[in-house]
Amino acid sequence: MERLQNYVLGSWISGEGEGSMLYDAVDGSAIASASSTGLDMEAMLRYARKTGGPALRKMSFQERGRMLKALALYLTERKESYYPISYKTGATKADSWIDIDGGIGTLFAYASLRRKLPDQSFYVDGELAALSKSGGFIGHHIMVPKEGVAVHINAFNFPIWGMLEKISVNLLAGVPAIVKPATITSYLAEAMVRDIDRSGILPKGSLQLICGSAGNLLEFVESQDVVSFTGSAHTGRMLKSHPKIISESVPFNMEADSLNCCILGQDVEPGSADFDTFIKEVHREMTAKCGQKCTAIRRVIVPSSKIDAVIEALSKRLDSTVMGDPRLAEVRMGALAGQSQRKEVLEKVALLSENCPIVYGNLHSANVLGSNYETGAFMSPILMLNRRPNEYLATHELEAFGPVSTIMPYNEMEEAISLAKMGKGSLVSSIITSDPKQATSYTLGAASHHGRVLVLNASYAKESTGHGSPMPLLVHGGPGRAGGGEEMGGLRGIKHYLQRTAIQGSPEMISAITQQYQPGGSTQEHDKHLFHHYFEELQVGDTLVTAKHTVTEADIVNFANLSGDHFYAHTDVTSLEGTIFTGRVAHGYYILSKAAGLFVSAKKGPVLLNYGIDECRFTKPVYPGATIGVRLTVKEKVAQEKKSEEDIKKGIVKWYVEVFDETNETVAVATILTMVKMKDQQ
Repeated sequence: MERLQNYVLGSWISGEGEGSMLYDAVDGSAIASASSTGLDMEAMLRYARKTGGPALRKMSFQERGRMLKALALYLTERKESYYPISYKTGATKADSWIDIDGGIGTLFAYASLRRKLPDQSFYVDGELAALSKSGGFIGHHIMVPKEGVAVHINAFNFPIWGMLEKISVNLLAGVPAIVKPATITSYLAEAMVRDIDRSGILPKGSLQLICGSAGNLLEFVESQDVVSFTGSAHTGRMLKSHPKIISESVPFNMEADSLNCCILGQDVEPGSADFDTFIKEVHREMTAKCGQKCTAIRRVIVPSSKIDAVIEALSKRLDSTVMGDPRLAEVRMGALAGQSQRKEVLEKVALLSENCPIVYGNLHSANVLGSNYETGAFMSPILMLNRRPNEYLATHELEAFGPVSTIMPYNEMEEAISLAKMGKGSLVSSIITSDPKQATSYTLGAASHHGRVLVLNASYAKESTGHGSPMPLLVHGGPGRAGGGEEMGGLRGIKHYLQRTAIQGSPEMISAITQQYQPGGSTQEHDKHLFHHYFEELQVGDTLVTAKHTVTEADIVNFANLSGDHFYAHTDVTSLEGTIFTGRVAHGYYILSKAAGLFVSAKKGPVLLNYGIDECRFTKPVYPGATIGVRLTVKEKVAQEKKSEEDIKKGIVKWYVEVFDETNETVAVATILTMVKMKDQQ
């Protein structure tokens, strides 16, 4: 019998003892055994901290982002090899696509986020705080990678996505990981980690894998570590209360299964396009992954008058769903992860059905194509009806983690919101409506109890990612029962693995530490125009002070005619009474445009193009007769990789533009970006 191995201390190691037997969810045949007995968990954590951590922290965000991109490309080339393994978990091809391609897609998404991050190993957070009247003492915040380990304890339903969506974040942040997938489907995670190991893309010690039990792993976590858990609320609470988690104040991010809901808007009539959209959404969430999704719709909240229509339409759609061997093209619904999982789901349904009759489905049999009910882990979709949801509360408290949903009625939107909140915190809820008032009322009323709210109707249903799909750039998590945690969320997720530290000092010192120019910091001027310096030659703090220009009324009139901006303050001096202006005022964009005219060099040089503006403020009105000049300072530099062999080496230079008048007061500030050629093209 095949034995899964654990990836520990840079080597593949089998655990001791017999281990746990893992079975094919489709035909019940044995796949492998898995064990983590005998692994030195303390040594694994130490190896990650001493080997993986330093290697990742030496890399900049740009380098770590390119590393994720390389890994995503490598796994994309091999993704077809994971599908046959995924089918053994009971997942259909569509289910497997979510797991495999979705996981790799998250790697790509986080790789792309490097463009929003500095070419440093740390992150400068927010804006500076002036701490003295003269501006000679300021404060700021930096975020540096934690010097610990990201410990990921994952659920069984998405062995690949669950792993990749987490490590995408911690690796970009510069923190190594130990991944412990649920044992029952760990054979799929093991297959991918073997490929990751073969790639050689990740630094040694940045990823380790435990296929069996987590054992005493949490006994050795420290304050710099971060533990994340996905699974049942009961298990999550038990882990979160571990003495070491509490004594070391270890951050614990929990994403627990929750009683998510979907609301049919009062404006939606049976037979309409929106009604069909609602039925499709509920059906998909009941049958995708055989209902084994932490985001699946468990509670279907429907206007009282439309209960029968919903039951009829949903039952008809469930009738047409082919269940069976995921390898068959006709199959649209696979199996649960194992027979033990089916037993648990059936027990929960039995409890729920005491007060909520089953209106669709069979607890003891199912029509299965290409396999059979007895040897596999198949289960009929089950639809229940709770006519008194404010009295029969088990629907809001007990989750059957399978193809199981309960319909319940509401009369007014306030009641629908109240029922949604009775889940005591959910990962996601959705409402199908074309009425903006209902959408607004529900969203604002229910948001406090949900991590995500999907507002959907037929007009954009084809573009929607759906009720049950967490997206890399949006937070995934929820309050209360859902665990109170957050995953992904773009840059928000990265910050979970960074330590935010306030720093104080002079603008010059803070500029040196952050490698970003801070206003008031020291600058250096050069004889040669800054636009004639290559990327490597420019240094943070390099400054150009321009010639000056006296603004005239003709400038203002000409700019109004050129731009088409005839706002009264620029063109109608008879309309200024009661305004803050004392006379005709120059356009803010004229000031910015003139500033560019003052600091740009017309000669061809290393500057390739204007890349955009990050921020711009107009701080003082400029009237005819005022004389303006510009201080242009290198604020930050971000190197870019070549997109092809033919591409040239280049980087983005962020410039701090300060426009001042004859009194030396600032009238405008902006951060502009240029793309600058590198001198070294080797």
